[in-house]
Amino acid sequence: MRKVAIVMGSKSDADKVKPAVEILKRFGVEYSVRVLSAHRTPDEAAEFARSARANSFGAIIAVAGKAAHLGGVLAAATTLPIVALPVQTSFLDGLDSVLSILPMPSGVPVAVVGVNAGANAALFCVRTLAADDDGLTKKYLDYVKEMHDNTLADDAEIAKSFK
Repeated sequence: MRKVAIVMGSKSDADKVKPAVEILKRFGVEYSVRVLSAHRTPDEAAEFARSARANSFGAIIAVAGKAAHLGGVLAAATTLPIVALPVQTSFLDGLDSVLSILPMPSGVPVAVVGVNAGANAALFCVRTLAADDDGLTKKYLDYVKEMHDNTLADDAEIAKSFK
């Protein structure tokens, strides 16, 4: 099975990576976490992306805030799927991060999840890797069933508490 790379632009984003790591661990997906900046280490970031497929990665999560160009820098240097994880900032509460990522030029696609939505970024990668991995597909379907069952249990509990 291919791995997932989590690349953050700054170590200050490390706490935003934890939910993604927990999801990848839950699904048994190997991962690597790096700090490579689109602005401070652009050559290293691009080289990481260029060599990612050869290094057994199947997807990359780009974690960045403010002028969140990391996803675009990585996407320009690889054919792997890039999932941008915008992080909350003190400037516009993370909207600045989202707006820095969304207007990617044609031909350089970057998927974007919600602000601080590390779990969803990892789940997007799990679904991507599961496209040709039946074992991972089964784990994902079990996860979906667990969410379904938990929601129905919550429904029964709430309905009973309001009688």
